[in-house]
Amino acid sequence: MRTITYLNLNEKIFEQQCEDILFDVYKIINEVKKYGDVAVNKYTKKFDKVALTNFRITPKDLKDAYCKIDKELMSAIKIAKMNIENFSIAQLKQLKNLRVKIAKGVIAEQKVIPINRIGIYVPGGKFPLISTVLMCGIPAIVAGVKEIVLCSPPGYKGSIHPAILATAKLLGIKEIYKIGGIQAIAALAYGTETIKPVDKIFGPGNIYVATAKKFVYGDVGIDFMAGPTEILIIADSSAKPEIIAADLLAQAEHDTNAVPILVTNSNGLAKKVKREIKKQLRFLKTKEIAEKSIQKNGLIIIVKNLNQAIDIANKKAPEHLELQIKNPTKYIKKLKNYGSLFVGRYSAEALGDYSSGLNHTLPTGGSARYTGGLHIKDFLKFQTVLIVDKNGLKKIGLSAEMIAKAEGLYGHFNSIKIREKY
Repeated sequence: MRTITYLNLNEKIFEQQCEDILFDVYKIINEVKKYGDVAVNKYTKKFDKVALTNFRITPKDLKDAYCKIDKELMSAIKIAKMNIENFSIAQLKQLKNLRVKIAKGVIAEQKVIPINRIGIYVPGGKFPLISTVLMCGIPAIVAGVKEIVLCSPPGYKGSIHPAILATAKLLGIKEIYKIGGIQAIAALAYGTETIKPVDKIFGPGNIYVATAKKFVYGDVGIDFMAGPTEILIIADSSAKPEIIAADLLAQAEHDTNAVPILVTNSNGLAKKVKREIKKQLRFLKTKEIAEKSIQKNGLIIIVKNLNQAIDIANKKAPEHLELQIKNPTKYIKKLKNYGSLFVGRYSAEALGDYSSGLNHTLPTGGSARYTGGLHIKDFLKFQTVLIVDKNGLKKIGLSAEMIAKAEGLYGHFNSIKIREKY
């Protein structure tokens, strides 16, 4: 893990690295658009080494998975579900239909309605990403989305991991397909003989999935572009090196491209954290991934004071930002750019990943400068309505006519002027 000073800071740490894989993504998406199920089968066999005869998970599959899941794990999932639901319901209460009297005879309305059909992509891998089902499925249900589709690679004995299926059953998600990767994103976006297209796609994935989502955006909505996961921890001498090291490693174990950063004004803490990382790595079951991430992207930045640390955080706009300092409330208002902020020793970022109620689908690669994490509003549409009578036209018509003429749009001018006769 490299250590540098604030003065030697390279602006490249604020850049997101990406690979050029557009041609591969373009080719697969277009094949799925053209050949449907045949192309999905072809690439599932190629990448997942599974020959599918039927993509869809049956009600029996769901029931069997629910019966298999460990009761203690299901109890933990139910607690997380309740907390995420509570937070999503609170968010929804902030978003209301509006009716505003702009002028006499002019009424403007806003209607808040759910998206009709969404797709959730749950990545495959060695372990089941239960939390992705919760974080994407629960706000969709609370928002009132009528049709929820879930896709995940058949990486568990030719099907989807039972824990993912059991969580989906708990939420009431019934339309589930055992396909993954670029072909799943294409199938969700454009449909096949088996899968009806969705209106918007949610969920994380590797660089191929992320690029596929970027490619289909416009034909279908997406949550947002997400790159490698990140954490930036601001800490002073009061912080516990064991906790800092554990949090950096927790982020590093996601994948070898994860970005774990510590910013501190304490040389002593920096040295202790380095030693603690080496110590904890010896016993970490995900050592192979976490160690590569720490070596490749791990960084300790030494600053003179916490104001320099705040400056770095605001420029980096990290996905996850932790404050482990003596008086954190003094600095919170100065922090402007982050996906989620975790304040104090006991606010572990991992709690945000699972059971706190916060949504863990967050902006990466500096995009926290202009957006936040997944929100109930992402599952809703905000539609406006205008109701104008003859008196209202007199109030606002002339203004519109003058602006239309100034812009050289005489058809616009005439469409308003002609109404004055009636």
